[in-house]
Amino acid sequence: MYKFCFSLYALLLLASCDTPKPIVSGEEWESLFNNKDLTGWDIKIAGHDLNDNFNNTFYVKDSMLVVDYSGYEKFTAEFGHIYYNKPFSYYKVRLEYQFYGDQLTGGPDYARLNSGIMMHSQSAASLGKEQTFPVSLEMQFLASDSANKRHTGNLCTPGTLVSMNGKPAYDHCIDSKSKYYNPDEWVTAEAIVYGDSVIHQIINGDTVLTYEKPVVAGDFVNTAFNFTLGGFAADSAQWIQKKNMPLTTGYIALQAESHPVKFRKIELLNLEGCMDKNATNYKSYYIKADNSKCTYK
Repeated sequence: MYKFCFSLYALLLLASCDTPKPIVSGEEWESLFNNKDLTGWDIKIAGHDLNDNFNNTFYVKDSMLVVDYSGYEKFTAEFGHIYYNKPFSYYKVRLEYQFYGDQLTGGPDYARLNSGIMMHSQSAASLGKEQTFPVSLEMQFLASDSANKRHTGNLCTPGTLVSMNGKPAYDHCIDSKSKYYNPDEWVTAEAIVYGDSVIHQIINGDTVLTYEKPVVAGDFVNTAFNFTLGGFAADSAQWIQKKNMPLTTGYIALQAESHPVKFRKIELLNLEGCMDKNATNYKSYYIKADNSKCTYK
């Protein structure tokens, strides 16, 4: 009997070790997009004032946030981004994207079938009028076709620098080695962001890239680009002074780079909040405490 009980205990223990941890129940994901209009989002297009939606680049159709260039004759460096108007530090963000149509004439070759989500970004209001990209971490979205096979979920670092495997990663764009996806496919992209510690980038459920310790770089990282070229940042001195400062928080933005793209199901799970179990708004999945937000009966 003793041997049987011991054996049964051992089997149960082994099973518990092999069983994946259950998904946390009761996660309260927030929809960042109301499927009706652009409420809660700010627009900044290079060469134009804040919230000047030049040529109706961004609009909502069929419950999707659409990047469209039908109102343009030619692309002349109108790199644009649409920013959710609230910053986050510890969070999960996920969305679905799909490319459609043809790239606008005049768009750079690299921008064909190219978009992305910017994380830990500066705010839309802080960009200079001619600034083309925000200081941020870009989870790059790319599609493949018969002519070009390109991975998606890559990382690009406008004005930032990250580390991988304990060493600075100086390449401006870092390949994810993801699967290839066609332009007409809806792809689910997710990022898990832990402040300035670790960030995971996930495509269709597969973690394709992990990096850590994001900081302000003080330039474009890649020596071919810097704050003095291409109107990248109007106030380069401000960012040069912040060189090596940790990127702990920032805004989320979606990109318009000359190829039409659609976004839907844009959701966020905040991982920072009240961690006092006696509070009414305690969440078991929070990993960063902000007990100033606690509420009690």
